[in-house]
Amino acid sequence: MSSSTSHATLRYTAMRIGIFVGCLVVVGLLTHFGVVPAGVGKSNPIWVVLLALIISAPLSYVLLRKQRAAMAEQIAGGVGRAKARLAANQSQEDEVQAPQGAKSQAEPRTGSA
Repeated sequence: MSSSTSHATLRYTAMRIGIFVGCLVVVGLLTHFGVVPAGVGKSNPIWVVLLALIISAPLSYVLLRKQRAAMAEQIAGGVGRAKARLAANQSQEDEVQAPQGAKSQAEPRTGSA
């Protein structure tokens, strides 16, 4: 695995959180100075967080396109390796055979009682 994709998920998550925190600070400042309505009553913190989420989502979608692709590549590679290991384990199990002298329990018994 190359170094550019080895920590792609961690990098994407950190950058996504960074964009959200940046939007949270900007929205908090805008509500503090009255540019954006502060909400009704005590809803100010909830309003600020929701507005920051709404703003950060499309920004992350546009700005983190390359990081998201690298993360998808990393996850797809991990899934491919897991499938290969599972297939190898299943083929090993299929190769194991029951002892030749043992009779199957499923055979019907003959004879009278």
